[in-house]
Amino acid sequence: MFAPVQSAFAAALLDPERPVPAGLSTHTAAPLNKRFAAYRNNVVVGLVNALGTRFPATQRIVGEEFFRAMARVFVTAHPPRSPLLMTYGDDFPDFIAGFPPTAEMPYLADVARLEAARTRAYHAADAAPLAPEEIACLKSDSLQGLRFLLHPSAQVVRSAHPIVTLWAMNSGERELGPVEDWRPEDALIARPRLEVEVRALPVGGAAFIVQLLAGQTLEEAATAALADAGDFDLARNLAGLIGAGLITGFAIEEPRKELP
Repeated sequence: MFAPVQSAFAAALLDPERPVPAGLSTHTAAPLNKRFAAYRNNVVVGLVNALGTRFPATQRIVGEEFFRAMARVFVTAHPPRSPLLMTYGDDFPDFIAGFPPTAEMPYLADVARLEAARTRAYHAADAAPLAPEEIACLKSDSLQGLRFLLHPSAQVVRSAHPIVTLWAMNSGERELGPVEDWRPEDALIARPRLEVEVRALPVGGAAFIVQLLAGQTLEEAATAALADAGDFDLARNLAGLIGAGLITGFAIEEPRKELP
């Protein structure tokens, strides 16, 4: 019975053109429309602040005034679907990609995707990494059917732009300055320990990790990485995953026996 009232209330919160929802009352001397307008503004400002907290590097790139104006447009069209504000804005990068005023900054949406991934990585489940010696003891004849389990926080963001460099410069990780080598960068985002880490992947590394995350065997992942980048280095990429503590388990698929 309350669904229509709640829907009308929620819709009016984010649309200043809508009238005050029916059934509301106030116990103060202030007019009802002014009270609701103040409440509406507080809700919008709170959501804009939440986006600013989640996407600080994106905000720094475009400036606070531009960011908050863009965020207000997003908020009115994309209200929260969860009471957990830490997850609000997962679709903000896609909104940025289609936002006409950012058309001359094609890298901005990918920087935002990296930042969204950082939040998801921060709240992902914990998992203990395998010790390097546990991986080193695997027999070579079992590698064909080997599947690695990666840390639950591990995510890849691919980009045609230097998003790791841009994010680092606008998050305090690196000194702000001109990007001297403007080239594509793929990012690996994960929280193997207490802090979320962002790494630029070597060539073929993104395709390799995406396949591993999808449950493909080591051989299948390496084949996909070689198709993506002919100079893919399997040893280097595996060493990077092991050193980062991102391999948390493995399974070996026994080869099928041929029928006589």
